[in-house]
Amino acid sequence: MASGRVKALLGLLAIVTAATVGAGIASFSIESPAEVAARTGPPAPSPILVPVEHRVLSSDVVTRGTARFGLPQPLSIVPSSLKPAPGLIATMPLRNATIEEGQVVLTVSGRPLFVLAGKVPAYRDLALGIAGDDVRQLEEGLARLGFYPGLLDGVYDQRTSEAVATWYTSRGWEPFGPTREQLAAVRALERDWGDAMRNRVAAAAASATAAQAVAAARAAAEQNTRAAALELTARAGDRRLAMQLHEQDVPLRIKSERARAGHATAAAAADVAAKIADRALIALDPRQPETARLNAERQLEVARAAKRKTEIEGEMAIQLAEREVQMTAERARLAEAGLRSAQLEGARAVRAALDAQRVADFDVKLTTERAERLAAELEQARRRLGVQVPADEIVFIPTLPVRVEEVTARVGAQAAGTVLTVTDNQVSIDSALPLDVAPLVKPGMRVSIDERALGIKALGMVQTVASTPGTRGVDGFHFYLEIRVDQAPVRLEGFSVRLTIPIESTSGAVLAVPVSALSLAADGSSRVQADRNGTLEYVTVTPGLSAGGYVEVTPVDGNLEPGQLVVTGYKNPENGT
Repeated sequence: MASGRVKALLGLLAIVTAATVGAGIASFSIESPAEVAARTGPPAPSPILVPVEHRVLSSDVVTRGTARFGLPQPLSIVPSSLKPAPGLIATMPLRNATIEEGQVVLTVSGRPLFVLAGKVPAYRDLALGIAGDDVRQLEEGLARLGFYPGLLDGVYDQRTSEAVATWYTSRGWEPFGPTREQLAAVRALERDWGDAMRNRVAAAAASATAAQAVAAARAAAEQNTRAAALELTARAGDRRLAMQLHEQDVPLRIKSERARAGHATAAAAADVAAKIADRALIALDPRQPETARLNAERQLEVARAAKRKTEIEGEMAIQLAEREVQMTAERARLAEAGLRSAQLEGARAVRAALDAQRVADFDVKLTTERAERLAAELEQARRRLGVQVPADEIVFIPTLPVRVEEVTARVGAQAAGTVLTVTDNQVSIDSALPLDVAPLVKPGMRVSIDERALGIKALGMVQTVASTPGTRGVDGFHFYLEIRVDQAPVRLEGFSVRLTIPIESTSGAVLAVPVSALSLAADGSSRVQADRNGTLEYVTVTPGLSAGGYVEVTPVDGNLEPGQLVVTGYKNPENGT
């Protein structure tokens, strides 16, 4: 029984051992689906590594343009007031000729036309005493040419005149001196000034005489007023009497004369009555002789005549008293009127004398001002008798040298208006910018100019960006752009070239990697995968300016160095991608 159980255990052990060995053998010959897929799939891709660079990044605007010389500008001759009429052109420069500062551009009736640098165009004749920006340009040009004009103060003085004379002479030309008209004008001013001085002296003498007349009028007025005042004082009694008469109804003197006349008349009447009584007594007395009656009659007649005389004399005395009273008041009024008249007449005479003096003084002022004005004009005219620069013998151009673009006048024509068209030697490029790009480009920005097919490579600067689209020959969807070329190794005018304008740039060389090397982490930060001793590890970075397929990076954790390799992608070994 025991041996049977042993045999059964040994048999089971043998079966288990056989199964274990079989399973081990099967483990070497059976594959899982994943192992089958891994064994039959493509190999793992390998990383594409590029080095980190240390470079300057810039964002560029690229466009094209056509090169030309500077914009044409007219060269015009201004007529000179020093000459009776415009002269005739004798010589003209050739097209494409170069004109330097101080050079004679052309000749007109045997006189030169000089060129100087200046922004203010020639518009007047320059002579002694004149000041302004055009004079300053002349002085600066003379100084550049080696003819020192004194202080560069914009005043045409004697030093400027001497420098102009030396300049003309050094170029083989006669300096422009005073004209016959100027000399005649000076002589006329001298005559006028002499007449004005004589008139001034005469006016001064008249003013002095008027002053004396004022003094005499005042003295006469004072004397006449004093005499009238004395007369009024002498009539003081009459004035008092006149005042009394004015206060009384009947003056006392008249009353007195009336009383005296009445008394005398009454006495004469009594004498007449007595004579009548005597005559009656004699007539009634028979004893009286006829002669007595006749005598009594005559005495009565005499008494009556005496009475009439007394009455007449009384009336005359009363009338005389009345007239005397009236004359007394009138004499007082006349004395007062005489004083007022003397005062008014004296004031009138003094006022008339003062008016005459003011007129004389005003005449002195006028003649003095005219003499002074003529003296100043004469001085200015004499100063202008020096060397002058006629307006038609000088022309100012903003920049020199220039080249002759077009000859618009001909020999023998009048020298007036535009005679030449010139351009500066500075090469410019006309271009255009799209509406969305134009606001980014500003005057003063540097420009790279190149054209590989022609072997052209130069530098320039943005000169002008139009403020509105559709100007200067470009369409309404572009802004005009002008580039000034610094210097070109070959002639550019007429050629189409490529223009590269950096819009934004790093301040210097920075760490830069290809844009494809950047990736985003789970937290949204930027990172690059860098190779460090054969091991790839992520480095968190802060991206900066992106331009030309590269981006500026600044490590946040970890280090990046120029030349260190970073992953930009992966490639399959079988197909190389």
